[in-house]
Amino acid sequence: MQVTANGIAIEVDDRGPPDGTPLVLVMGLGMQLTAWPEEFVQQFVERGFRVVRFDNRDAGLSQGFDALGVPNLAFAGIRYALHLPSRSPYRLADMAADTLGVMDALGLASAHLCGASMGGMIAQHIAARRPERVRSLALMMTTSGARGLPQPTLRARQALLARPADNSRAAIVAHLERVMQRIGSPGYPPDPAVMRRRFEEAVDRAWRPAGTARQIAAVIADGDRTPMLGAIRAPTVVLHGRADPLVPPAAAHDLGVKIRGAQVEIVDGMGHDLPAELLPRFADTIEANTRRA
Repeated sequence: MQVTANGIAIEVDDRGPPDGTPLVLVMGLGMQLTAWPEEFVQQFVERGFRVVRFDNRDAGLSQGFDALGVPNLAFAGIRYALHLPSRSPYRLADMAADTLGVMDALGLASAHLCGASMGGMIAQHIAARRPERVRSLALMMTTSGARGLPQPTLRARQALLARPADNSRAAIVAHLERVMQRIGSPGYPPDPAVMRRRFEEAVDRAWRPAGTARQIAAVIADGDRTPMLGAIRAPTVVLHGRADPLVPPAAAHDLGVKIRGAQVEIVDGMGHDLPAELLPRFADTIEANTRRA
C-alpha cells in the first residue's frame, strides 16, 4: 500500500499482527523494500512482531525526485575529499523524516528500528533527534561517516559506481550480479539461480538509477554523524561483516565506541549483504536487543 509520509507518497509493506511489537526496517542505497528477505520478515512475524518495510524516496514504488536532476557525483566526491561542503537534492535528514512519516501514517508512536547500510545512517538521525520514537536500534553494515575510518576497497567503489552495458533487463540483472559478486559475503555465497531470480524480480518491480545517484549525493553531503551519536539513548546493537569491502568493519567498532552501551557483533565471512544462512542469527540478535528496551 501507499501512504503519505512527510508530504510524499511512500510504498509500505505492513506484516504481522496489528497489535504486535512494531519493528521498522529501513533499507539501504538504491534498494527496495523487497531487499529485506521474506524469510527475515517472517522470522519476526512468527515472534509476534509487526514488521514494517517501505521503499525509501526515489526507490522502488515510492515517489521520485527526477525533477531535481541527476547530481554530479564526481564533483561531489572531489568536494568531500577537499573537506568542502557538498550539496544534494535532499538530505538524509529528509529521509529520516520520511521514516517518521511512515510511522505516523501507521499510528506508531514508537517502534524498534533496524537500518541497513544507508538505512542505518537514516536510523542514526532518527534515534539521535527523536529518541522518544525509537525503542531499540539495530545498525547493520553501516557507519558514522567519520573521515578517519577506512574507505571502501577500490573494487567495491568501482562496483558501486558502475553502470549496466545497456538498459535491457538482461544487462541490468547482469550488472547487479557483478555488484553482488564484488560486495557480497565470501563465506556465504548465494545460489546463482536464486540470486538471479531475485534481481529479475527487483528489476521488474522498479529500476531507478537516477534515484540511486541522488541518494549517493545525500550520503556524501551528510558527512560525519559523530556529533549526534552521543544523543542516542536507545539500546543499540551493531551487526557487521568482517569481510565487508564497502563499509569495512572498523566502522562497526567506531559506532560501538560512540553510541553509549552499544553492543557490537562482527560476523565472520559476511560482506555487504544479508545471506540467507545468517538470517536466523540476525533475528535472534535483534530480538534480544529489543528486550533491552
